[in-house]
Amino acid sequence: MKITTHSYAGLWVTKDRYIRHELLPDGRYVEARGNVEGAYTGAYQIIGDHIEYQDDTGFTADGDFRNGILYHAGMILYRNQE
Repeated sequence: MKITTHSYAGLWVTKDRYIRHELLPDGRYVEARGNVEGAYTGAYQIIGDHIEYQDDTGFTADGDFRNGILYHAGMILYRNQE
């Protein structure tokens, strides 16, 4: 298991908490949507402040971290503070 060493690991959520991305330290992620935990799972890679996702079905997406906020596919996610 490869452990990533970056400051972005953890839970990121939309303001309404409907979308939740958990960036695991082993380079995997779990996305929850509403009441559906594990709606999407896959791998991610971070290069600088850019994130590349590849879900387990092969779909790819990306995003950018700017000023402590994750901008991804038209969504804005904030680090979970709870």
